[in-house]
Amino acid sequence: MNYFLNLLMSGLVIGSLYGLISMGFAIVYRATGMVNFAVGETMMLIAYISYNLAQFPGLGFAGLLLTTIPISVLLGLLIERIFIRPMLGEPMFSRVMVTIGLAVVIRSAVILIWGVEPKAYPRPLGDEVIKFGELALYPGQIFSLVVMALLCLMMWAFFRHSRVGIAMRATSNNETTALLMGINVKRISAISWALSSVFAAFAGLSFCLMFSLEPEISQMGLRGFPASILGGLDSVIGGAFGGLVIGVAENMAGGYLGRGLKEIAGFVLIIVVLMVKPYGLFGQREIERV
Repeated sequence: MNYFLNLLMSGLVIGSLYGLISMGFAIVYRATGMVNFAVGETMMLIAYISYNLAQFPGLGFAGLLLTTIPISVLLGLLIERIFIRPMLGEPMFSRVMVTIGLAVVIRSAVILIWGVEPKAYPRPLGDEVIKFGELALYPGQIFSLVVMALLCLMMWAFFRHSRVGIAMRATSNNETTALLMGINVKRISAISWALSSVFAAFAGLSFCLMFSLEPEISQMGLRGFPASILGGLDSVIGGAFGGLVIGVAENMAGGYLGRGLKEIAGFVLIIVVLMVKPYGLFGQREIERV
């Protein structure tokens, strides 16, 4: 039972990273209908920026958050304004290719500035193991789980009760109708990219609090994308849930069936689920009238 619980908890921890990244995918898709393939690279860039900020003496973890999150918002707004907004009205394929090109540029810039050698990220929360009965977790693991839970709660309230969230839901349903109703679609797009960068920032911080910092963390973006598909590409909370499911499935497969099956367990699960629910666990079915 102890082995099972540890596999389950470590799967939830990794799944929380997948979930945070998939929320970054989902928020942009929900508002604009496009897939942002630069989420992983954005996460990497913000992680390296936070690494430099963490070197300031006396900053503390609270100060690190209070500086990193506004920087991530600014970065998301700049990306949307410089690279995405000029592409409005262009074919979706071209807009998606811009995000792929942007990912390559960010990755190259990070390697040019910081190099490829792994860096030891500071541990402002400490390294002492915290025990919950038979379970033992590091502070960074707890931070990742708590952050994802809080962000899910905030996103639920955001879409349910805020005017911006309701406008974003309307825009995702029909952009033309939203424009006719007086919704500022460009503003909604900017907000979605800013929020996507915030999710990427929390994913990057969570990753660095558990592991070392290196350019390869950008690959987490591709690892988190299947979670968005599983939960529903247009569902932010569904993406978070999909990340947890894939994380647990991978860990259980690796623990009981062999490490060779760990990498494919999540994709097998996605195939099975999509055969039953093509729009994901929480995705909205699209109905076209002819």
